[in-house]
Amino acid sequence: MTGTRTSRPADPERDTLDKAAAENFPVAPFFLPRAWRDDLMAVYGFARLVDDIGDGDLAPGGADARLLGVAPEDAGDRLLMLDAFEADLGRVFDSTPRHPLLRRLQPTVRRRALTPEPFLGLIAANRQDQLVTRYETYDDLLAYCELSANPVGRLVLAVTGTSTPERIRLSDAICTALQIVEHVQDVAEDLGRDRIYLPAEDMKRFHVRESDLATDHAGASVRALVAYETERAVGLLNEGAPLVGSVHGRLKLLLAGFVAGGRAAVRAIVAAEYDVLPGPPRAGRFQLLREAGVTLRGKG
Repeated sequence: MTGTRTSRPADPERDTLDKAAAENFPVAPFFLPRAWRDDLMAVYGFARLVDDIGDGDLAPGGADARLLGVAPEDAGDRLLMLDAFEADLGRVFDSTPRHPLLRRLQPTVRRRALTPEPFLGLIAANRQDQLVTRYETYDDLLAYCELSANPVGRLVLAVTGTSTPERIRLSDAICTALQIVEHVQDVAEDLGRDRIYLPAEDMKRFHVRESDLATDHAGASVRALVAYETERAVGLLNEGAPLVGSVHGRLKLLLAGFVAGGRAAVRAIVAAEYDVLPGPPRAGRFQLLREAGVTLRGKG
């Protein structure tokens, strides 16, 4: 008699949180206090799920849609799903949310006195991704990063109780830099989603056409453009790096890891000679540790 394999029931909460292991940097590393780890994982669950909705990367079967009160057959309607998710976020602050990841977030919001604004920013960024697929200027891209990246750093500071206006300013510079580095790494993947985050004015300056981004390897003009955007990210990383020296203890290690992750990614892009089209250049663990050491010493 042949046995039958039963598939594991869909668990939207666990499936989303498990993605933390594949991120470019540790989401809630072991050396942090347990309370911080729990709260950072709750924030991560929110951010990961909203990105998955915006990118159309939800698990098949419509489990997330059902939890949000959306008919499974409408799970592919990203704007509808984002609207439902935003409505459920509202319940975090005034009642009981439907989605388990938002129920997980609710104690964190109450314990850390978090406000809706950074969460709404992340939703707005993913809503914008459905409506805007090209950015004309660098300032337009920075405005997008204000929604898509900067709220994450602000939430980390809020969870750890270390927010000040100056730290928020430095954190914004780091988060925007990390977002730009990711856009540079993922040019080919983003193009596959019909999105281009390289500013159109810069593409014109370097004589790069959209068709040049759809090739197997980058030509000289694309490489020059990638180098230009990478240097912009380096400038922002250096601007924000003093944030690491403004805190102490285990938080300092965490923030150094963020900066080091960006710097190591930049070195990987440079090592690939700015040819990002075959796939995202990735840094190895040794390079990441090296950059973390440099950042902790306040150099680089």
